Amino acid sequence: MELYYIALILFIVGFLYASVGHGGASGYIAVFSIFSIPVAQYRSLILMLNMLVAGVGFVQFRRAGYFRWSICWPFLLSSIPMAFLGARCSLDGKIYFILLGFALLLPSIRLLGIAPKEQEEKKEVNITVALLIGSIVGLLSGMLNIGGGIFLSPLLILLGWANVKEAAATSTIFITLNSFSGLLGTGTVTMIDPSFALWFCAAFAGGFTGAYFGSARFHKATIRMLLSVVLLFACCKLIFFM
Repeated sequence: MELYYIALILFIVGFLYASVGHGGASGYIAVFSIFSIPVAQYRSLILMLNMLVAGVGFVQFRRAGYFRWSICWPFLLSSIPMAFLGARCSLDGKIYFILLGFALLLPSIRLLGIAPKEQEEKKEVNITVALLIGSIVGLLSGMLNIGGGIFLSPLLILLGWANVKEAAATSTIFITLNSFSGLLGTGTVTMIDPSFALWFCAAFAGGFTGAYFGSARFHKATIRMLLSVVLLFACCKLIFFM
């Protein structure tokens, strides 16, 4: 039964994260942590789930007209190689879980609605600053085995470079490509057994549905609140009990 419980939760995580332009890696890590599945064993699986959900999210947000190449390209240019290098960095187990636990605080804060407010006047992207941000976020993404959207999208909104939907569209392609780069950097491939196939189907279905409704301004505040509680629980588990 645990297999089906995990599949159901992955569907919900994929739905919620895709609705805000994220791939869900931090959520998948939280799920595996709560079910006491060794995260290191599933690193490549998490990145593949991330690519799947963020990829379908990109298609939906782009189709809805929110993607802006002028916003996206400098972040991709600097982040992709850094994600590859970050994935090759070997972190001590305890350090990895502590950093990961703190990283999970970001989606928790966003899901609780405590996030940067969209600025009324949008600004031109500062290429130099964007390249620097892309490098830092890409390196962190590779090291923490996530796509980096939880770092990028709040920054885009805070700096006034994108509105909420444009930030979501940018994050989806950013996550997809950086997850792929990180996967290459790990140098390992997870074999897909039948249980993984079920999880992929659940995450895909959730991601497709979430991205569709997310791009049309669909909100599920109550469910997001519940997910934020799950993530906060996972934060504590990773930081204090791993």
